[in-house]
Amino acid sequence: MSNSTVANRYAVALFELGTEKSNLPQLEEELNTVVQVFKDDQELKAFFENPRVSKDDKKSFIREVFKSFSQETINLLLVLTDKNRVSSLNEIVKSFVNMKNEAKGIAEADVYSVRALSDEEQEQIQNVFAKKLNKDTLRINNIVEKSILGGLKVRIGNQIYDGTVKRKLQRIEQSVVSANK
Repeated sequence: MSNSTVANRYAVALFELGTEKSNLPQLEEELNTVVQVFKDDQELKAFFENPRVSKDDKKSFIREVFKSFSQETINLLLVLTDKNRVSSLNEIVKSFVNMKNEAKGIAEADVYSVRALSDEEQEQIQNVFAKKLNKDTLRINNIVEKSILGGLKVRIGNQIYDGTVKRKLQRIEQSVVSANK
């Protein structure tokens, strides 16, 4: 079974549990924190990947470190430890967040620009793309990329809307080259 299929199953179970208990936002926040902790701490990652460390030690560690988190988050980490799937946590969280966003009419967008966008500019982008995608809300993650000469590139899921000057110049070049053939 592929890693994404397994991750999706865990995410579905967690989403259903969170929906039932009405704590989806709390779960999302906790899961994002856990992912960040694993990302930032290489020693922690090595601890969980080490086959010499017993599962019981790993589970005790989870119970102690994440004791302020919801029982659902702790249980997920314990099950992942039992099944040697802690490495799937990133994919599980991505699937979970996507399900939660879909249910709430939210889309997430990476917006690449040459400089940080103002609140007003972000709001304009939110309005345009939320309507285009039939979503209630669009969460924007503004990524400053100096290689963009001007304009914007917006990535929502697997769709890319490229309105950068660089891309426009490429289109002009393609049309000039094809016209000269």
